[in-house]
Amino acid sequence: MRKFCILFALAIVFNSCSAHKSTISSSKARKNNKAIQKRNHAAIAAHRNMSSLEYIERFKAIAIQEMNTYGIPASITLAQGLFESGAGNSDLAVAANNHFGIKCGSTWSGSSYYKDDDNTNDCFRVYDNPEDSYRDHSEFLKKKNYARLFELDKDDFKGWAYGLKAAGYATNPKYPQLLLNIITKYNLDQYDRPEGEVAKIKREDRVLDQINSNIGVAQQDTIAKTSPDDKIYTVKQGDTLYNISKRFGITVDELKALNRMGDNGLRIGQKLVVVK
Repeated sequence: MRKFCILFALAIVFNSCSAHKSTISSSKARKNNKAIQKRNHAAIAAHRNMSSLEYIERFKAIAIQEMNTYGIPASITLAQGLFESGAGNSDLAVAANNHFGIKCGSTWSGSSYYKDDDNTNDCFRVYDNPEDSYRDHSEFLKKKNYARLFELDKDDFKGWAYGLKAAGYATNPKYPQLLLNIITKYNLDQYDRPEGEVAKIKREDRVLDQINSNIGVAQQDTIAKTSPDDKIYTVKQGDTLYNISKRFGITVDELKALNRMGDNGLRIGQKLVVVK
């Protein structure tokens, strides 16, 4: 029973879309929110409702910047921002500068804002400005369950739309289509940019290395319980032992030992065991 409870708790901590069940009372939640609203009074008072086109114009530059840094299509980031924040007009966006509905989670040490969502008085992150929300959105996705998305081309918005749902970002079964409809309606893929093979490999290595450094013991335990099919990786063009090892959280030497490799040579289509 103890093992079950530990695994259950870890699943809650590391599930990207898990509900942060608040233990705060409604009176304390209201008091906290009033303090946040008072602190951000000037920005709230100055807020003017934006249209979707105005929202896109306001945030397209930072969406492109995040795409170039991490490989998340700008169209996906903008579509999520539009959908989650109601074009920047939701209470959470106006009062807390939270444009992606990201909840506090166990590692958040900043200010909080409480709203009913999956549970009563769910805890949401508060940012100093919307740009911080966009940056934290990218950081939030740098987790093991989203790692494979960063292997996609940075203009593959369809792959990202379906991949986010598969990785647990949203529970709505129509979430991919909702994003794709927004992207199509506002032609958001015009802001996506392709990248060359070398640039892609360098970006993958950098981001996957960052993801790997964020993986704790609990996440490694989750990986160890993957299905047999997920223990095998098929080598693609541009792969190296280094980026494959980082992708799956093992060392190059461990990868070579698992596959009884005498050198670093790889061939396209080669099957590799990637989970110990």
